[in-house]
Amino acid sequence: MTRIDIEEFIDNQRIGTPQVMVLLVCGLVCFIDGFDMFMIGKIAPAIAEGFGQPPEAMANLFVWQQIAMAVGAFVVSPLADRIGRQRMLMISCGLFGLFTLASVWSQTLAQLTVLRALASVFMAAGLPMALALISEAAPARRRATFVALSLVGYSTGNAASGAVAAWLLDDYGWQSAFWIGGIAPLVCIPLLAFFVPESLKFRAERNPNDPRIGASLRKLDRQFMVPEDAVFVLGKSGGEARKAKLTDIFTEGRGLMTGVLWAACLISMTSIALTSQWLPTFFQEMAGVPIQQFAVSALIGYMGSIAGTLLIGYLMDRFRATRMIPLFYIGLFAAFIGMAWVSFEAQIFILILIAFNFLQTGGQAGLNTLITKIYPPRMRSTALGWAGGAGRVGGVLAPIYGGYAVAQDFSLQLTLGIAALLPFTVALLVLVLGRVIRTGKAVLAPDAGQV
Repeated sequence: MTRIDIEEFIDNQRIGTPQVMVLLVCGLVCFIDGFDMFMIGKIAPAIAEGFGQPPEAMANLFVWQQIAMAVGAFVVSPLADRIGRQRMLMISCGLFGLFTLASVWSQTLAQLTVLRALASVFMAAGLPMALALISEAAPARRRATFVALSLVGYSTGNAASGAVAAWLLDDYGWQSAFWIGGIAPLVCIPLLAFFVPESLKFRAERNPNDPRIGASLRKLDRQFMVPEDAVFVLGKSGGEARKAKLTDIFTEGRGLMTGVLWAACLISMTSIALTSQWLPTFFQEMAGVPIQQFAVSALIGYMGSIAGTLLIGYLMDRFRATRMIPLFYIGLFAAFIGMAWVSFEAQIFILILIAFNFLQTGGQAGLNTLITKIYPPRMRSTALGWAGGAGRVGGVLAPIYGGYAVAQDFSLQLTLGIAALLPFTVALLVLVLGRVIRTGKAVLAPDAGQV
């Protein structure tokens, strides 16, 4: 038998059309995830007003959305490690799109909450599956950069949801956001079918003798000769078929590493959920800033999201991730304090808002990229999905806190000052994770590189 190392083959490939198409299509999936994740928070007061409810009534929808996203991350994401990333991503896009479109015709806030929860089950799985596909298609030397570029789509989706709040809300109502959020994932289905092949690393771990792998290698490199007795392996020690199990992320020396990562993701995504869902409302109710006015400023601030995502990818291809990521979260702590105490009308506020988005999005992108590096391909979607699921559990608490802060007439300084403790804690956890890895208490993927 002739052993062909899939990792070595991919790492030796030049960046060309196949890799770029995977990046573009999966980046569109990330865009949709970012748009949908953040749009509700930006238009929450308008939705509440449309149904004749006070702003704090949206807390129930936010809580159920986060619960549903946790369910999707824990249940749907692992299916991608069982039946394939591409196929499961197409199914998720289809169901998510249909439920989102159905939300346009909701007659009550309760109906919208139910449909939003159903859509969120499948939305939560989109990002982990897309990142798994991208990380496994890119050479190791550019993996962090590719993941970062795809997450620019996530940040762009965030910005696009701000554009809806700023320019479409008055003329077309809150339903305009759901039209966009429902149609876009349906467009992704044919794109995934024609331009995004199943992961070669996933296929090789599932079946080292799969003849389709050889055909896929020839499409990537027409000069590459595939022997008839070829066995496709990952690394020097591969060669046995290994199906993913849910327990894989806790076994073989990964338990402590996974536990620390889950804690970091839980707290980081709690912070993101809180600000994405409640920040416009906080400024409207606590500082008297109209939602449309804040949306315009936030749209400018989202330029920082793109820069932060790209920079963390560049840095993680060159330096230790567990040293770069804490710097972002310590800076985010300072940005929270700045937003709390600097007047919205002050010229420096927009710079703080840009820095806030730069650090928050860059930090979370760093955590996601780190997960794609340290777990083997057969469990990568599960690792991403379950870490995200842990984060969604924390996100359930964020809407409760946001609604309580508004109902109790908390000041903006108190509300954001408490929230600032979240990124500071994440920074400490990632430093602990780095210590765990460097002392040999964690088993990393063979292609993990420097973390």
